Amino acid sequence: MMDFTRYVATRLRALVTPQSEPIPGSAQVPNSAGGFAWALDNWSRLDRFLVLGTEGGTYYVRERELTVQNAGSVAECIAEDGPRVVRRIVEVSTGGRAPKNDPALFALAMAAGLGDEATRSAALAALPGVARTGTHLFHWLRYVGAFRGWGRGVRRAVAAWYTARPERDLAYQLLKYPQRDGWSHRDALRLAHPRPRNEVQRALFARTVARGPLGEAAADSPALDLARAVDVLYADPEMDPARAAALVRDARLTREMVPTPLLRHAVVWEALLQEMPLTALVRSLATLTRVGVLAPGSDAARSVAARLADGEALRRARVHPVQVLSALRTYAAGHGVRGRGSWTPVAQVVDALDAAFYLAFRAVEPTRKRMMLALDVSASMMTNVSGLEGLSCREASAAMALVTAATEPRHFFTAFTEGGYRSVHHGVTSGLVPLSISPRQRLDDVVRQVGTLPFGGTDCALPMIEAEKRRWAVDLFVVYTDSETWAGDVHPAQALRRYRERTGIPAKLAVVAMASNGFTIADPEDAGMLDVVGFDASAPQLIADFAR
Repeated sequence: MMDFTRYVATRLRALVTPQSEPIPGSAQVPNSAGGFAWALDNWSRLDRFLVLGTEGGTYYVRERELTVQNAGSVAECIAEDGPRVVRRIVEVSTGGRAPKNDPALFALAMAAGLGDEATRSAALAALPGVARTGTHLFHWLRYVGAFRGWGRGVRRAVAAWYTARPERDLAYQLLKYPQRDGWSHRDALRLAHPRPRNEVQRALFARTVARGPLGEAAADSPALDLARAVDVLYADPEMDPARAAALVRDARLTREMVPTPLLRHAVVWEALLQEMPLTALVRSLATLTRVGVLAPGSDAARSVAARLADGEALRRARVHPVQVLSALRTYAAGHGVRGRGSWTPVAQVVDALDAAFYLAFRAVEPTRKRMMLALDVSASMMTNVSGLEGLSCREASAAMALVTAATEPRHFFTAFTEGGYRSVHHGVTSGLVPLSISPRQRLDDVVRQVGTLPFGGTDCALPMIEAEKRRWAVDLFVVYTDSETWAGDVHPAQALRRYRERTGIPAKLAVVAMASNGFTIADPEDAGMLDVVGFDASAPQLIADFAR
């Protein structure tokens, strides 16, 4: 007989619809690749933007278009409930959940410029919590100028950013981050007109605006001692390295406070290492190795390994796991992304970075559910992660999956690529292949292994199809994808419902989004499907909670 119900049915479980067509009766929309998926609501897209950003765009959408789309969603959220947007920005930013803080600063600038009075007040009050460093402040000033002028509210907020800080922290910010993005502290102070609360603040403001050393009449204080130490170094940038190192140690200076000529000497870097913040430490590992401070068996290598092993310190410093992964990939390679500079990696440091990646996540209690982890390794996943050069979404997704795998004993890996179990749609072959990777492997090895897999079309229904065909018992399918899928003879949501019906297992599907576009393959009307933002430091915990 002619089975008309293959194409038209009111019960979604009875349908088998190609991914290049919408499921009849559903709210699916075309994605950027020409397939059909569900559109995210503005609040879900806000979350994706805050964590993933839009730097570099995606395979199908250029950076400009993607930024405009996300900014439109942010604006609509602000119009609907501005204070809620500000609360979400603060939550993501202060929780260290995003690899970069720039999207949060941009959204906060939009709220300060486009929101109603309550929203603007909330956004300006949140400025010190979101713009925690001088660089953050300069980014925000660059952004907010696109949405409003320097009214009384902005002047007060910027002035409070300076005057509310403890004295030494104020000096630290002024000296470590003198200028960025066409802005300087001198510019901000001259526009904000902050009223100093005491003589120490007055002296620091005067030094910054005058662009000169402290006057002789300035009072003694730890904050001013810091400024004086920097003034001494810049007065003689060719001074004896041992003397400069002693000054760095005594005043607890950072790399940015030291003149460039003095940074050629290992003894100066040894002094900087003692008080180096964790984020700066992760960024400086290559330089520390190149100048000879980090060497096999050295005290410095042991010290660095011990600091990287402190999970609580990593989280307090908001060192994002993806930042650690990027540092691991670059450091283990022994050369920069663009080939500038080379070094011989110290195995002890490489191992410490590998362990630090897992420590940067909060501890996740195992669910002991049966999990099938499927990685999208298609060409569209080759864009960089949040602007981090040399680290693609396909490589970082493997590392994110390893966090779940390291926690859950009952798991196995697969990837959408050429070969393996195949489906053919409109002449394009997509496949699902088992991956022989293990959380016991070092991360850089896994990333390298995934990076060499051949490209293929992505059919995100294959995990459920193959699990049904081969009678694999799966409680939770976890798919890491950018949702730009179109190859396949059945939608993932339909394949999941059919798997449940035919196996009797109430299986769930967690879709980990690797791009800040507006699509998801998870049906928002199905409580057994969840859309999670990839590279969110809380993602492994969310997946575990959902599995339970």
